[in-house]
Amino acid sequence: MKTKASPKFLFSLSMAIFGTLGIFTRNIAVSSGELALYRAILAALLIFVYLKIRGEKIDYKFIKKELVLLILSGVAMGINWILLFEAYKYTTISLATLSYHFAPVIVTIVCPILFKEKLSIKEIICFLMSTLGLVMITGIGDFGNNNNTLGILYGLGAAVFYATVILINKFIKNVEGIHRTFLQFLSAIVTLLPYVLLTSGINVLSLNATGWINLLIVGLIHTGITYCMYFSSLKELPGQKAAILSYIDPLVAVLISVFVLGESITLWQIVGGVLILGFTLYNEISPKKGRK
Repeated sequence: MKTKASPKFLFSLSMAIFGTLGIFTRNIAVSSGELALYRAILAALLIFVYLKIRGEKIDYKFIKKELVLLILSGVAMGINWILLFEAYKYTTISLATLSYHFAPVIVTIVCPILFKEKLSIKEIICFLMSTLGLVMITGIGDFGNNNNTLGILYGLGAAVFYATVILINKFIKNVEGIHRTFLQFLSAIVTLLPYVLLTSGINVLSLNATGWINLLIVGLIHTGITYCMYFSSLKELPGQKAAILSYIDPLVAVLISVFVLGESITLWQIVGGVLILGFTLYNEISPKKGRK
């Protein structure tokens, strides 16, 4: 008798897979823009097949009302991927991931402005402590390693655009879950294709076998399959449990960076990462958010 996988297991597995993204992207010898394009294409194809098999149809009459928002979120998603892949090139996977996970902090600060919410003392403290953590992972003012600093800045830039995706999604009311992501992937493809043609060009045919395998893994597994697992399990989990389990992603990334790739990380950077993730999590699982 077949046993259906629990939402908690599927969500945890998707977070763990997300955490391994950096190790695969480094083995794909194309530009960050081109890699983002192929990731979007492969994932969109796989999700299209997934929706067909499940018999799910997208109600296109609602798309017209939110078309601009879907396009903008897709554009932001594509830029987010480009900057994240650049971060992996210039700094360690652990530092790129930790700086990238500053995104929830950005959302916390911007939401009161966009949605006229009052920023609580607790949220201000979480923002300040997370910002201190970001300063610490950059080396506490030590900018001697230009590549390392540039990588962290790329990671922070990716966080800004990921936060943009999150914020835009708050305005999208009629297209939910995996349907929304599929449409965002299509928008990202339309945006990234001319960008790639005008910059690096199409170089995918020059990839060796290792490059092709890693590209398929990133596009089909890390994006297509994992996004399906993520959204199918997310709707079954309480908000606080999902917030806690989401930290499997950066934890796995840091462990791979240090213990598998042998990349260095200082004690201060570890403390900085703990401040970013710890205070972001503390803010996410507050009683106020848990009741929503």
